[in-house]
Amino acid sequence: MGPGVQGASSGSRRGRRRKNKTKPMAEINVTPFVDVMLVLLIIFMVAAPLLTVGVPVELPKTAANALPTEDEEPLTITVQEDGQLSIQNTEVEANELVGRLRAISAERTSDKVFLRADGAVAYAQVVQVMGALNAAGFSNIGLVTDTDGPSFDGAADGQSE
Repeated sequence: MGPGVQGASSGSRRGRRRKNKTKPMAEINVTPFVDVMLVLLIIFMVAAPLLTVGVPVELPKTAANALPTEDEEPLTITVQEDGQLSIQNTEVEANELVGRLRAISAERTSDKVFLRADGAVAYAQVVQVMGALNAAGFSNIGLVTDTDGPSFDGAADGQSE
């Protein structure tokens, strides 16, 4: 029986007037709710890996621990193997970098920035980008690397040859 009102049955029909007393049903059909929640769960499970932001870069490997996260989304500067610079996912010319960074720093509460540089990029270029970050007002610069690199303490470096 579907949702609605259920009629009360009267014992015998002779001698009594039939009174239409109705009582409400106290049942809730949760099947549609469960179906919708399962569909939403699947959608979020599929969409979550697609939300990662980044420019493909071959990061160098180190034994350093990860930095703690904050409330504000960190600003990420990427230096690709060919020298191309990116702020988050937007490509930027080298001569526009300081101006864009100054505009961004005026709107941010945190001076923390993450610098991602391909392992093949020359050290001099990475240091130049760090200098541009400092000139734009970002003094808290974190270098992003991959884990499981050499630790230089005699322990195994996690790489097999």
